[in-house]
Amino acid sequence: MLIAMTDKPNVIFIYADDLGRGMLSCYGQRFFQTPNIDRLANEGMRFNNAYGCSFCAPARASMITGTHDCHRGGWTYSKGGVYRRVAEGRMELDELSELIHTISLNPDAHETFLAQVPKQAGYITGQIGKLEWGFATTDREVRRHGWDYHYGYYDHVDCHGFYPPYLFENGDMISIKGNTRLDCGKSKGGNESDENKEERWDRSERKVYSQDLFDDKIISFLQENRDNPFFLYHPSQLPHGPIIIPEVHPSVKDIAELTDYEKEYASMVLRLDETVGKILDELERLGIDDKTMVMFCSDNGHATYYRQEGRCYSGQDLQGNVYDNIETKFTSEASGDIFNGNDGLSGLKFTNWEGGVRLPFLARWPRQIEANSSTERMIANYDLMATLADLLGLPLPDNKDGISYLNTLRGNKDAKRGEPVIFAGQMGPSLVTDDGWKLRQTTIPKVNMYQLYHLPSDYTEDNNRVFEERELVEQLCTRLLFECDGNFMNGTPATHNVWYPGINYFGPECDWQLAP
Repeated sequence: MLIAMTDKPNVIFIYADDLGRGMLSCYGQRFFQTPNIDRLANEGMRFNNAYGCSFCAPARASMITGTHDCHRGGWTYSKGGVYRRVAEGRMELDELSELIHTISLNPDAHETFLAQVPKQAGYITGQIGKLEWGFATTDREVRRHGWDYHYGYYDHVDCHGFYPPYLFENGDMISIKGNTRLDCGKSKGGNESDENKEERWDRSERKVYSQDLFDDKIISFLQENRDNPFFLYHPSQLPHGPIIIPEVHPSVKDIAELTDYEKEYASMVLRLDETVGKILDELERLGIDDKTMVMFCSDNGHATYYRQEGRCYSGQDLQGNVYDNIETKFTSEASGDIFNGNDGLSGLKFTNWEGGVRLPFLARWPRQIEANSSTERMIANYDLMATLADLLGLPLPDNKDGISYLNTLRGNKDAKRGEPVIFAGQMGPSLVTDDGWKLRQTTIPKVNMYQLYHLPSDYTEDNNRVFEERELVEQLCTRLLFECDGNFMNGTPATHNVWYPGINYFGPECDWQLAP
C-alpha cells in the first residue's frame, strides 16, 4: 500500500556505462543473476520504454541540461586524453583548465543544470565517478553545474582504465597509491588472445580498482549526510570496456558455455551490481531507506567489448558481412552475442536503432513506488530534471525539453509522455512517438533518407513503413526538423566537436572515435 508523500526524499541516481538492458536478469539475462539491481525492480518500478542517447557524451550532457541532443549548440565535445599532459608535467592544471574553457562552448549565465534544481530546495549535491561532461571537464565546470562535492575523473580517455594513478576531489588532484600507469591501467582489449589476457591480468602497476574507490566515497557521503536531504549522482565506468576486473565473479566462473573473456565482462556487470547492494544495505543501516529514492539506468545501449574471432562481432555478422546500419544492422543472433545484451533489439551503441538507445531504467522508493511494478510509459534521459523539479515542488527552468514522470512513479502507470522522444545518431536524428511510431532520418552518408517503424508490432525494426504511411512520415519529418532547429545535421555528433589548436584531435592521446 502506497502512503502519501510527506518529506521530500533523498535521491540517488546510479548511471551505468554502456549497459545493455539485456545484461540484467530483471530484463532477461539467462547466464547470471544481478540480485541487487533486480531488487530495485522487485521493490520498485521497471520502465520498458526508457531512452538515452546513442553514446556517452551526449547522453550525459542531455541529462545534465534537461534538453535533447539534436539542438544547435548547447554543448561541445571537448577532447579526451588531455589530462595526460598534466600528469606528465607538460602542462599546468590551470593552463589546461583555461584551454578547455576557451575552446568549449560555455553556458549562458542563466543556464540551469541538473544538480542546481535540488540545490534550490536545500539539498546537498554530490557526484562520485566518471566525468559528467564532454570528453574533458574541469573543477570550474563541475562547480558551475551545481555539485557541492565531487570525486572522480575529469577525462574520458582516463575512464577507459580502471586503475587511475590520480583522481580529482573538489578540484584537487589526489594520487592513488599503487596505481602507477598514466593510462590508468587500461587493458589492450578489443579481442581475446593469450598476449592480451596475460597483460590484462598483470597487477604489478594496478593495485586499486576505481569502483572500490567510488564505493568508499559513496558510503562516506551517505554517512556524512544522513541527516541532510541529498542528491547523489554516481556515474560508474562499469561495464564500459576495455575489459578488466580484479577477479572473475564466482557466479560465472564455472559456466562452461562462456569463454574466459565473456566471464570477465559478466563480472564487470556483477561488480556494478555489488555497488548497488552496498548502497541499499547502507541506506538500511543508516535508517534512511524509506526516505530515499534510488534510480538506476544506463547512458546508452549495449556494446560488445568481449568480441572474439568467429564468436562475437559488432560491426559485422558471423559470415563477415559488414552492417551499413540502413539495410543491415546488428542482431545478437547474426553477430554471435551469447549474452543478447540488447535484449533482442536491433543495433548497438553509436547507432539509433533501439538497441543503441533503449535503456534499463529502474526506480525504488519504499512505500511510495509500488513494488514489483512495471510501465510502458515512454521516458527520456533528459526527463530527469523535470521529474526532480516536480518531486521538489519547483518550477521547471526555461528552455528545457524534459517532461516529468513523477505521476508514473506515484502509480499512474498508464500515463503518456505526451511528446515524442528525440535523439541523435551517428548517421542522423530520430524520434519516437507515444504510440510507438519511430522515424529515422539519415543525413550521413545518404542525405534525406527516411525509415519508419511501428515498434509495438515490429520489435526488431525490420518492416520499413515509409512508403505506406507517407502522410505520417511528412508530419513526423516536420516535427523532427523543428526539433533539430532547422538542420538535420544537428542530430549528428559531427556538429558538436571542438578542435584544439596544435593538438591532433584523433592523436595517440585520444582513443575515442565515432565508430563502434
